Amino acid sequence: MFTGIIEATGTITEVLETGSNRSFWIRSSISNELKIDQSLAHDGVCLTVDALKEDEHRVTAVKETLSKTNLSTWAPSRLINLERSMLMNGRLDGHLVQGHVDTTGICEIVKEEAGSWLYTFSFPQEFANLLVEKGSASINGTSLTVFNVQQNSFSVAIIPYTYQYTNIHQLQPGSPVNLEFDIIGKYVLRNTQLQ
Repeated sequence: MFTGIIEATGTITEVLETGSNRSFWIRSSISNELKIDQSLAHDGVCLTVDALKEDEHRVTAVKETLSKTNLSTWAPSRLINLERSMLMNGRLDGHLVQGHVDTTGICEIVKEEAGSWLYTFSFPQEFANLLVEKGSASINGTSLTVFNVQQNSFSVAIIPYTYQYTNIHQLQPGSPVNLEFDIIGKYVLRNTQLQ
């Protein structure tokens, strides 16, 4: 379980393909603190650390993960948002994030607004019932408050800190992103559908 508060960014140094799997070597400031078999969110995707070397770690994505995320587009030099799993003895600064991506979305609009930025994303309409005005969503693993929620789009406002310390500053119109919607909303929706 994660909070959507990005701890560090990492850079992909190598991509390996084995059968239908893709492995990624990632260099980051926290790689040397990781352990094999540890869960780590990479742009919001929970992946298991399966190898370590110096200041790099490796994770592997299977076919199912590749089909539901933007990991198939990852290449060397790409900047990745990283978050270790949350500690149960601390504050929950973002929202509950599982690292289980629901779908991908597309960055449609990037607009600078005198010191902050407004991003608009489109997403498959079948997920519209999982978003509410001023609710939370995870975009590439970053917990953000959504507004201007439509049937297949929403916007977020980005403060300078988030812009600088996550990979959101690299997004341009047309960029695919990983989206995970609020788990509490999913449970509420499921419960109402069963009644």
